Amino acid sequence: MSGIEVTPVTSDADKKLFLRLPERLYAGNPNWVCPLRIERRDFFDPAKNPFFDNADAQLFIARRDGRCVGRITAHVYRNHNQTHNERTGFFGFFECEQDYAIAEALYQEAAAYLKERGMDRMRGPANFTTNHEIAFLTEGFDSPPWVMMTYNPPYYLEFAERYGLTKAMDFNAYYIDKTMQIPDRIVRLIERIRKRTGATIRTLDMSRFDDEVRLVKSIYDRAWAPNWGFVPMTNAEFFQMAKDLKRIVDPKMVFFAEVDGETVGFSLALPDINQALIRMNGRLFPFGLAKLLWLTKVRKVVTQVRMLVMGILPDYQKRGIDNLLHYETYTKGVAAGYNAAEMSWILETNDMMNGVAHNLGGKLYKKYRMYEVTLR
Repeated sequence: MSGIEVTPVTSDADKKLFLRLPERLYAGNPNWVCPLRIERRDFFDPAKNPFFDNADAQLFIARRDGRCVGRITAHVYRNHNQTHNERTGFFGFFECEQDYAIAEALYQEAAAYLKERGMDRMRGPANFTTNHEIAFLTEGFDSPPWVMMTYNPPYYLEFAERYGLTKAMDFNAYYIDKTMQIPDRIVRLIERIRKRTGATIRTLDMSRFDDEVRLVKSIYDRAWAPNWGFVPMTNAEFFQMAKDLKRIVDPKMVFFAEVDGETVGFSLALPDINQALIRMNGRLFPFGLAKLLWLTKVRKVVTQVRMLVMGILPDYQKRGIDNLLHYETYTKGVAAGYNAAEMSWILETNDMMNGVAHNLGGKLYKKYRMYEVTLR
């Protein structure tokens, strides 16, 4: 098809082409954040990423005249299908030059891989699961993505829809900064919630990090179970993610809500390390580590946080504790020197969380979309 050949990644040379392609495609784009090369290598290493223990996955690259012009993954995440009683396969890590023929060839190869494994639907992008980076950016191309959020050119949407992929779910991202004053009525509401629920808030205890992680997982699994696309991570997956995030977490921005001595909820806001990574060009060595530490610790370019995740135990939901945790994040974040926050991603169907973002003065400024197509 138009001289395009799509082949599985089978060698180190292929994997290098797969990993480096975005650096060429986004060269000169001021809003793209190059991930650290060493982190990406580890992420795709089955010996280091426990995702592969529960999945069948294949990386593909597209070539034209011997030159790499596109990439995609196809994967079956067994935990997803067991949780949702589906036969859904996923594509992810999609990148290609602005030529629909390349996109079509990549989608066809991914679909064939999934169909051969008994899947009846292809959904994505998912890099690799809803616990990682997901979805194409559909609105808000004029600013860089925040930590663990995606970025892509607008033509990816056209290519996906031309292939026959249709909307599976949209996701919202809200922007809030310290100049956006929380309305007095919300401040009064927060005080009423404190008195009515008796909830108290504490921050992450790094000296008990593993215990705190187990507590978060227990709440997360129960709180998120009803959400679209949610899949509980295995202990190995969860602790690997926690280990990765420990490097950048600010314990002052992780909150636990307690009622009568019981932990009933948590929220996690991550420093937006992308503010530093965008200056690194993916390179940690030979001087990148020192530069990263200088940027984050000395120059302090990280001035914003992404409000990544929140969980409230089912028996304590709809009591306003979510508002309380977000309010603490806002007030304590400003006190800690952060100037802005992004609340993301929030399901378009999650009226409660979209309402919380609105109440805090959040501006809906980016949207994302996952697509799907029936496999025939």
